[in-house]
Amino acid sequence: MHTAANDIGADNSSAALPLLIQGVHVTKVFKRDAFEITALNDVSVTVKKSAFVAIMGPSGSGKSTLLNLIAGIDKPTKGELLVDGRNIHLMTDTEASAWRNRNIGYVFQSFYLIPVLTAFENVELPLLLSNLSPKKRQEHVNNALELVGLKDRADHLPRQLSGGQEQRVAIARAIVSDPQIVLADEPTGDLDRASAVEVMELLKQLNQHLRKTIILVTHDQEAAGYADEVNHLEKGVLSQA
Repeated sequence: MHTAANDIGADNSSAALPLLIQGVHVTKVFKRDAFEITALNDVSVTVKKSAFVAIMGPSGSGKSTLLNLIAGIDKPTKGELLVDGRNIHLMTDTEASAWRNRNIGYVFQSFYLIPVLTAFENVELPLLLSNLSPKKRQEHVNNALELVGLKDRADHLPRQLSGGQEQRVAIARAIVSDPQIVLADEPTGDLDRASAVEVMELLKQLNQHLRKTIILVTHDQEAAGYADEVNHLEKGVLSQA
C-alpha cells in the first residue's frame, strides 16, 4: 500500500504489477447520535496486485474501517475506492455480496467458526452461495484444508482443535472460493507465539506461491515483519511506518 504522494516501498520488480486497489481522498465518518466520528480522514492509497501489506496503528485508528471499505461491507462518506477497476460502492447490496464472495477472503482475530459444524463444513460455507456441484464443493474444501495442513482434521469440531488450528481452518474458509484478496484483521491476536508464526508463515505462502494479495491489520510488530510494505494509521491518517 502506498500513499498517493509517494510510492512507498516500490521497486523494479513490483513496478510492473498492475494496481488492484486504489483509494482517492477516502473519508469515512460515523454518526453517533449528535456526534460525528471520523474513522478515516482523506486517505489516498494504492495496492498492487499480489502485494503483502501490513497496516499498524492503535485501536480506533481506522484500520478495520479501511478493510471493510475494501471489502465493500461499508461505503466511504467521501472519496472513491476502486477494487480491480470497479467502484464496488456503486453496486447494489446483492451485487456487492456476490462480488465479495468471489473476490474477498476475510480472516478475523476470533476465528468465527460455527461450533456445531466440522472443519469441513465450516470451510464449505462460502461455497454454498455458489453454483458449484456438491462434488466440486468437496474438491475445493479438501484442497483448501490440505493447503493449510488440516485435511486430516476435516471431521473435527472447532472445540477439538487448538487455537492455531482453528485459525488455519478460518484461513481455509477464506481462500476456498479462490479470492484474489485476503483481508486479515488481527489474525494472530488470540494465538500463542508458536501458533502465530504458523499462521503468518501460511499467509506468506499464500502471497508468494498463490499470488494472493494480502492486507494485514495488526498490532504485532513481528507479524507485520512478514509483509513487504508496512504502513501506519493514526487518527484516520495513513502514513509509512
